[in-house]
Amino acid sequence: MTIDLNCDMGEDCGADDEALMPLFTSANIACGGHAGDEASMRRTVELALRHGVAIGAHPGYPDRENFGRAVLPMEYGEIEQTVFEQVRALGRIAPLAHVKPHGALYNVSARDRSVAEAIACGVRRAAGSVLLVGLAKSMMLDAWRSLGFPVASEAFADRRYESDGTLRSRVHADALIVDPAEAARHALMLIRGGADTLCIHSDTPGSAGIAAAVRERLIRDGVRIAPRWHL
Repeated sequence: MTIDLNCDMGEDCGADDEALMPLFTSANIACGGHAGDEASMRRTVELALRHGVAIGAHPGYPDRENFGRAVLPMEYGEIEQTVFEQVRALGRIAPLAHVKPHGALYNVSARDRSVAEAIACGVRRAAGSVLLVGLAKSMMLDAWRSLGFPVASEAFADRRYESDGTLRSRVHADALIVDPAEAARHALMLIRGGADTLCIHSDTPGSAGIAAAVRERLIRDGVRIAPRWHL
């Protein structure tokens, strides 16, 4: 069994990307919407290249005040345009292996087909039919497949889920899993459920320790850690 480990990076959120990067196989780099600018993109790309980590764009609602975690009332064309601009900005710095939406944009696209399609159209304009990463078993993956995109199903080692498979909202105190051992057990369960890639957020408290524990547990259980779409 092979699994990719991904992390949202270059977000200027106090995370130590230098310490985190060697623990992952894919990096989703903030590209000017919820966080990031040209300088941070270049720094994070350089760090990813140094460690052989796959580079992906991480576009979100253009809302730095709320870190892209609040839903903005944007029309289809506005979503397509902001995704296009953000993905293009990172694509000008480095070739992209994938694109993964951020925060509220990700969550809305998991249940709203028109938003998922707007994201895909923006990505296609900027980077062609690059691989799109989305919530496992959600309709966003079906929408992207129908538009001709390869997809990777994602699960979250540091997040709890609701019974319907959606992520528990961050308004709840127990939305995050911050105990490394619990996150490692959770990760093993998630990949047995068929996920292609596991995410640990860089701004989760103790993210480096969580990532190290997840890696150790997966390797101990015979799981190969690598970007599955590069095999």
